[in-house]
Amino acid sequence: MVIRLPTVMANEIVSWRNVQVTDFHRLQQYLKSSLMKEVPSIGPGRIIRRRQDGSLEYLRDDLTIEEPLEIRIGGKSLATTMRTPGHDEELAAGFLVSEAIVHDRSAIARISRDGDNRVIVDLTSGVQLKLDSAQRFGTISSSCGLCGKTSIDAIRQSFPAIESTNLRIDIETLLSLPKKLQKAQGDFARTGGIHAAGIFDSNGELKSVREDIGRHNAVDKVIGRAFLDGLLPLNRHVLLVSSRASFEIVQKALAAGIPIVAAVSAPSTLAAEFARESNQTLIGFLRPPSLNIYSHIERVILEV
Repeated sequence: MVIRLPTVMANEIVSWRNVQVTDFHRLQQYLKSSLMKEVPSIGPGRIIRRRQDGSLEYLRDDLTIEEPLEIRIGGKSLATTMRTPGHDEELAAGFLVSEAIVHDRSAIARISRDGDNRVIVDLTSGVQLKLDSAQRFGTISSSCGLCGKTSIDAIRQSFPAIESTNLRIDIETLLSLPKKLQKAQGDFARTGGIHAAGIFDSNGELKSVREDIGRHNAVDKVIGRAFLDGLLPLNRHVLLVSSRASFEIVQKALAAGIPIVAAVSAPSTLAAEFARESNQTLIGFLRPPSLNIYSHIERVILEV
């Protein structure tokens, strides 16, 4: 004889051999509302976590927000990028600079928000928008800053190589940068899922830091801030990213005139090749007390 019982959902989950009881009988599995956002880039979530002792708990967790941002020039949609909200005007400005769409601060008359997920760039009267087939359109994911590119060679031709300068930085100063960047990463400390980009001067002083779920967006934001402040080219500065050093990161640094690019993780072969051709110093695995130098070592003072 077979006895069939209806499926039921228990109101409580009890860990085996554990006297701790946690109530999970709630409807909200994931919560996200404007009232609960503490900062624009972080949204709260509800998770079930299994602890080391085997017990289960229902608690709040901070998640990095990922939403689309449409960048428009006047009435024309240029691109949509998946980004973490915040500093959207800087992101738009940095995007235009790194795409070689604008070169001078005077070309932009105004950047304004149109709702939560759209920015409109108004060019100065008389400035003509020139786009070619190499420039991307459509949606750019948070993990890809070159999606939609049809020709890497066209990117190489957009920006001149860094001119030889007498900029040099002490190796101990370089080794001090990751800790300074980490201290400024408030969102990463809470979510563990967001990238950072920081601009430092040759003395190791942090000038600007921005965070975003997309590493290329974080770079666009810090470059955009410098561009809007009229500080480009940043030819006596260092760009440090909390991610790997991909081709797009080195290319964006070149657009801003940055001669030294450092990353806490690995570079790609294309990034190293591009840095050598562009007269940029590329540093990877910047994890004190060690680092790797992949190109133009002459800018690093190695002797202590």
